[in-house]
Amino acid sequence: MNADTSKVLITDEQINEMLDRVSSEINRDYEGRELVVIGILTGAYIFTADLTRRLTMPVNVDFMQVSSYQGTRSTGILTIRKDLTVDVQDQDVLVVEDIIDTGRTLALLREELYGRGAKSVKLCAAFDKPARRIIDIVPDYRGIVVPDEFIVGYGLDYNGQFRNIKNVRICEVIDGRPE
Repeated sequence: MNADTSKVLITDEQINEMLDRVSSEINRDYEGRELVVIGILTGAYIFTADLTRRLTMPVNVDFMQVSSYQGTRSTGILTIRKDLTVDVQDQDVLVVEDIIDTGRTLALLREELYGRGAKSVKLCAAFDKPARRIIDIVPDYRGIVVPDEFIVGYGLDYNGQFRNIKNVRICEVIDGRPE
C-alpha cells in the first residue's frame, strides 16, 4: 500500500480529552434516562466502545451499517447493509459516527430512525469535517473539528487499513488522493 501516514493530526491524549468532554455532555443531557446508542459501522466501532464505557446512564448498544453512496456518488437513498436488532420505538437514540463529511448519510439515517418511532435522535461524531458539508447538519455532540484532509486511525481507514492506529493521522496516498 503506497500511503504515507507519518503525520499525526490528533494524538491519543487529545482523543481521550475529547472522549471525556463529549461523554460528560451526554451524561448531563441524559441523566436519569435510558439511551439507545447506535454505532455506525465500520468506522465508529472504536469510538462507540470508548464512548459507551464513559456513559453513566443505562445504555442499549447496537450497530448499523448504512450508506447513501454508490461508488463516490450519492444516490439520495439510504441503503442499510446491517440493520438494528433493537426496537427504537419511543426510545431516545444517540447515533455515533466516526466522521461527518457531507452529512448526506446521517441526515437520511436520522429521518429513518424518526420514521421507526424514535422519541429523539441525536448525532455524535468523533470528528467533524465541515469544509465538505453538503447537507446542513450539525452534530449534537461534536468531538474534534478536522481540516479537509484525508485522515486515518482511531477507526478511520484507507482501503480497510489503518483503523487500528490509536491516534489520527493524515493519509497521503502516493498514487493519488483516496476517494
